[in-house]
Amino acid sequence: MADASQAVRLQLVITGRVQGVGFRYAVLDEARRLQVAGWVRNRRDGSVEVIAEGSRGRLEQLAVWCHDGPRGALVSHVETNWGEASGEFHEFSIRH
Repeated sequence: MADASQAVRLQLVITGRVQGVGFRYAVLDEARRLQVAGWVRNRRDGSVEVIAEGSRGRLEQLAVWCHDGPRGALVSHVETNWGEASGEFHEFSIRH
């Protein structure tokens, strides 16, 4: 993870055919590959939410990846919100 003074927070809400296609597990793999911390979860409305912290460059890569997602996904929209990192995360995980 990036130095806390350089870290930022990214919230993504991904809509489309994103549940039941392994989206969360693919995000988990991609976030760990990019060495960012946070979590991913399915939301009741059928979307997937990601909260991630790390360097802006790595988070931008994660956001670009989420526009396509894994095979089987059909992403229609990605809402992107940037903020200050809290430093509360030490790894990336799936929330249920």
